[in-house]
Amino acid sequence: MSEISDAIKQICDAKGLSYEAVMETVESALAAAYRKDFGNKMQNIKAEFDPETGKLKVYDVKIVVEDLPEESEEENKQEEEKEKKRFNPKTEIQLSDAKKIKKTAKVGDVLKMKLEVPTNFGRMAAQTAKQVIIQRLREAEREMIYNEFKTKEHEVVSGIVQRIEPRGVLVDLGRAVGIIPPEEQIPGERYRSGDRLKVYIKEVNMTPKGPEIILSRTSEEILKKVFYLEIPEISNGLIELKAVAREAGARSKVAVAANSENIDPIGSCVGQRGARIQTIINELGGEKIDIIEYDEDPAKFIANALSPAKVVDIEIDEKNKKALVRVSPDQFSLAIGKGGQNARLAARLTDWKIDIEEIKEEGEADEAEDDNKEDGNNEEKDKKEEKKQEDNQ
Repeated sequence: MSEISDAIKQICDAKGLSYEAVMETVESALAAAYRKDFGNKMQNIKAEFDPETGKLKVYDVKIVVEDLPEESEEENKQEEEKEKKRFNPKTEIQLSDAKKIKKTAKVGDVLKMKLEVPTNFGRMAAQTAKQVIIQRLREAEREMIYNEFKTKEHEVVSGIVQRIEPRGVLVDLGRAVGIIPPEEQIPGERYRSGDRLKVYIKEVNMTPKGPEIILSRTSEEILKKVFYLEIPEISNGLIELKAVAREAGARSKVAVAANSENIDPIGSCVGQRGARIQTIINELGGEKIDIIEYDEDPAKFIANALSPAKVVDIEIDEKNKKALVRVSPDQFSLAIGKGGQNARLAARLTDWKIDIEEIKEEGEADEAEDDNKEDGNNEEKDKKEEKKQEDNQ
């Protein structure tokens, strides 16, 4: 193997590129260098380089096209102009001219006319070729990275925090570096260089500076992925993850259902002494997680989703997907949650509109009724007293 061929193979291994792609780049660069120093604008320069021998062949490549009709006064001038525009002398050659070079030439043939490679095709050409090779390799590498991560868009991957900047947290993903913008960070979560964390690839764009990989820590997909990784019963299909509702950094609700009667879905997710769920909580920076048992019956599912609050009664409106939930006074604030969070997450988890109503206990209702009667009697007494005073006057 020659030194040149060996060097190309090393570039391929280092950059993760195919040998053919690098060879194509090298030949394009040499063609550009030749065109700059020895070619002209009407030539379609193609270079063929043999890395084993180091020999270079240069060609002017044209496609054979039909001859243009001879000019005549009867011909429409617009049609004439149209024909002229269609002929590109840089990449095409007319049939009559092609036959002067190769007698058997016919329309559609590709004619390769060998060009002389001067002995002084040296330093300047080599420098030009080097610059083009570096640029093309950079472009090819960017394209490969873009294609690789574009296929991973909307997936969860692991990365290592590289550094923290005002514009976001830079995460090393192996072949590329992604960024978690401030709006995609978990509120209150602290990042340190060297930390390993799971991130959701939200978006991959190609920019003039290369691929831009937007990452997220707030996505519900991260929570799903962690459950799949940490709970074997989910990954092997014994437990099904039905729905997820998340307010990143604060609280999440996860609905699970067992595909076998012998399995406790909630117990499996919590683990012995809460070991499994604690691992998940730690992965998400201390976020609270409620594990809910899924039920085909909407009323039961909604009641479960409002956990830890206990529900007394539920009225279901199937047509409008609305539910009126009644809870006892001591459970009302628990059902609503801080800032309405519990009710909001339950609604998102079940995909039902949930209204929560506080019911009064019988003793309280009787007491309220007695208060109303007493108020009525007092009002009647006041009216009689006023009338008596008027009569005396």
